[in-house]
Amino acid sequence: MPFSKFGLYSSILRAVEAKGYAEPTPVQVETIPAVLAGRDVIASAQTGTGKTAAFALPIINRLGPHRAGGARVLVLEPTRELAQQVATAFREFAQFTDLHVDLIQGGVGYGKQRSALVDGADIVVATVGRLLELIDDHAVKLDALQVLVLDEVDRMLDMGFIDDVRAIIGRCPPKLQTLFFSATIPGKIEEVARFAVRDPIRISIGRVRTVPESVKHELYPVSGALKFPLLLALLGKTDYRSVIIFCRTKEGADGIVARIKRAGHSATVLHGDRSTGQRKASLAGFKDGTYEILVATDIAARGLDLSDVSHVINYDIPMTPDDYVHRVGRTGRAEAKGDAFTLYTPRETGAVQGIERFIRAEIPKRRLEGFDYNAAPPRPEPEEEGGVLTTAPKPQPQHQPKRQPDEGWHETTVGAWKTKKKPAAAPVPEQPRPQPRPKQKPKPKETSRGGFLAPAKSKSFGHRKGGKRR
Repeated sequence: MPFSKFGLYSSILRAVEAKGYAEPTPVQVETIPAVLAGRDVIASAQTGTGKTAAFALPIINRLGPHRAGGARVLVLEPTRELAQQVATAFREFAQFTDLHVDLIQGGVGYGKQRSALVDGADIVVATVGRLLELIDDHAVKLDALQVLVLDEVDRMLDMGFIDDVRAIIGRCPPKLQTLFFSATIPGKIEEVARFAVRDPIRISIGRVRTVPESVKHELYPVSGALKFPLLLALLGKTDYRSVIIFCRTKEGADGIVARIKRAGHSATVLHGDRSTGQRKASLAGFKDGTYEILVATDIAARGLDLSDVSHVINYDIPMTPDDYVHRVGRTGRAEAKGDAFTLYTPRETGAVQGIERFIRAEIPKRRLEGFDYNAAPPRPEPEEEGGVLTTAPKPQPQHQPKRQPDEGWHETTVGAWKTKKKPAAAPVPEQPRPQPRPKQKPKPKETSRGGFLAPAKSKSFGHRKGGKRR
């Protein structure tokens, strides 16, 4: 079925052709007619199935030409990367129209975003936190809003944004077309959906709990001390084009990318503590092949358009089984073949069993041929650049070179430490000692008796030794 069957304007069909799309995906086949009809939609589908085009194309078709007076479409995204990607997709699909698309995101200054909103935007793609700030500052008005899109809603739930999303929905006009797009629809999202949508069409594509058939995924048990050596061995024996290595924490991602670079690999890192410019540069470098390896937290697990990833390595077990499905889904996209490896320690056996129950399948366990699983743990790494702190090795004591006796060194006993002789101090001339003054006997105290001075009587010591005088 071609895109022309949907009744889209010719300007939009030109943009679709320029993007290289030939036929719509299943989620697009079911979603585009519903959005064109003005219906509310709750759609769930696996990552990489074309959800962005599924809502962007019919929305642009419904808006028509540019119109001043405030934003008519608001698209909420959980992360800056997703917001940038969706804004870019809207601009590409609307490139042959006069619609204005603005991006509102954190991590950058307010000036350009405010001025763009003043100039007028038909479509606003925003992250939740920055949008609320601009709404509170009266820089964004939602009075003219016609369509609200909540993208990757389950990710918003994981990141704690659901209450903020409720607050934004409460400030929107009551008559509004609302579109929910998510990989999963847990109970809390159902509560928000009941609050925001009216008589929605529900669309579900594929089994969300399954790993794509195009992905070959395996488990590699290993001790915690040998996990990084096994990672290097896997990279050395794998014929890859591009690899995403997932870590659980930002600090762990920084440490892994530093050690991988020292091993001679071309790598970059992506996580929430990096600036917007750094994150954009990392993604751009990974996409164009400047970096073969991207070390990332789960910020890269969902929604990002990384279509040519040949391998995924879970260095850390994900927090939830659902995250495992999303991570593994970064490879094997668009029916391409992909491989996913997961390293786990004996402590993480329970988490692995939880993943297998979630996907209703047993994951094959492998041992890397030629790897020494009984090797001694590697020595701690020294401190690395970029603020990554690791344990520095203790400095080895350096032995002093032997010196000849004529250089002022001597030994008092065999094997004793050598000490340097102190130079003799110059003799100090003796000074004549002052003669002591002769001691003078103390004068007896005198009292007055009848006008004459007489020596006072000495005190009696009769109270001592029984009180007798001697």
